[in-house]
Amino acid sequence: MLHTIHHWRALMNAIKKLNLSWCESKWLFRKHSFNKATNKQWACLQNSVRLYVRRKYPINPEEAEKLPVFQYASSTQPKWRVYVWGVAEHGALGVNLQLKKSREPISYLQKPVRTHFAEQHKIVDIACGYGFTALAADTRENAKVFGFGINTDSQIGYHAPRKNHPLQLILTPAPIELPLADIPNTRVINVAAGRAHLLVLTDKEGVFTLGNNAYGQCGRQIVEEEKYSGSPIIYNIPHLNGTKIKSIECGQDHSLFVNENGEVYACGCGADGQTGLGHFISEWQPCRVLGDIEGENIVKVSSTADCVLAINDKGEVFGWGNSEYSQLLHEEIQQINTARYLKKCQGLGKIIDVAAGGSFCIAVNDNGDVFVWGYGILGKGPIVNHAKEPTQIPTTLFGRNEFQPDLQIIAVSAGIGHFAAVSNNGDLYMWGHNRRGCLGLGNVKDQFFPLKVAVGAMVKKVSCGVDHSVALCLPFI
Repeated sequence: MLHTIHHWRALMNAIKKLNLSWCESKWLFRKHSFNKATNKQWACLQNSVRLYVRRKYPINPEEAEKLPVFQYASSTQPKWRVYVWGVAEHGALGVNLQLKKSREPISYLQKPVRTHFAEQHKIVDIACGYGFTALAADTRENAKVFGFGINTDSQIGYHAPRKNHPLQLILTPAPIELPLADIPNTRVINVAAGRAHLLVLTDKEGVFTLGNNAYGQCGRQIVEEEKYSGSPIIYNIPHLNGTKIKSIECGQDHSLFVNENGEVYACGCGADGQTGLGHFISEWQPCRVLGDIEGENIVKVSSTADCVLAINDKGEVFGWGNSEYSQLLHEEIQQINTARYLKKCQGLGKIIDVAAGGSFCIAVNDNGDVFVWGYGILGKGPIVNHAKEPTQIPTTLFGRNEFQPDLQIIAVSAGIGHFAAVSNNGDLYMWGHNRRGCLGLGNVKDQFFPLKVAVGAMVKKVSCGVDHSVALCLPFI
């Protein structure tokens, strides 16, 4: 027993001379496995080493409290992620259509799939058109916008591997080279897509438009019998009324612009009054929308087809365009060509976001309550398919309960036949017509109530096309 204690003392002196850390000394104890007389003596020797290490390397208690106990590994900058789902045959998902040679080519994806392209680029915005997709990247290089999918009208740029043989279908992301004056210092901040045209908003050089201009939706003069396939034309709108453009939106065949003064300008097809210019004809030059929004500070406009919704800084809702299913007014007026204040949205609270779909509308207030009206699958069950007045979807369907009382919907989006809603914790809920899996729920059945989509990241923005959807996300950690 005495010999063992002397041996331990010698070992302790060796640890002191070598200035070993606690981990190193512990390894040394294990290496010299002696006959331990009792557990108590072994514990005393371990405590002696701990006390010595604490004396040798003292730690300030105030600094010790600031030291992290446990922390996930994460990058210094957030990495944006892009998920896609729905029809893949037209290339609007930008994914490989044949994952394995033994399998048949993929025609659609029923669940969200993460794209590899977004891992090499800092994607800042997304837009779904009718069978094509556009991504905006934050980069100092010339390629700041990428497109993939249907390109029959050069809506995602001119791409010709051989001279005079432009591609009308692009299956992987291809760069759209904009005629920028200051390439390194100009950033693309927003993209918007219509049926066959694209808008690109920059921070310094205004808006660039490309694609079909049959109705003047690109903001340039209409050329009769113009050929859009293989067209290299990219038009620039530097400002409106001498004021910088701050946001853009595309309807089916019309375009909307909001400047820094909160004024709304429109151009394109006006057959249903969707340009809000007081007539029903096409207008190629962006003109200020007339009606009740004059003098208002508009902060958001939304249009997917031929109905337009807008909200001002006070949370009031305005609308113009197609109203066949009472989306806008109570009167039996089906086309409204000037902006009208929507009395039906009074009493809903301060509206923070709106979306106009093919034949329905959706709005969310600052309390996170969601209201829908119009015609279609509204999210109120299979029986309710038409509502003239905004009707609330129960908050429990979006996950708000006694365990999550603070959960709120903060953003909404709409396609031609389906809805999307994003919560403050990054969850995505979708419902409506499930054209070949465009809801991302793992099946192709129509969904009559909001249902959470299994996306492996925090959803920040979702864009809905006709039969596909794209989500811009951040990682959970």
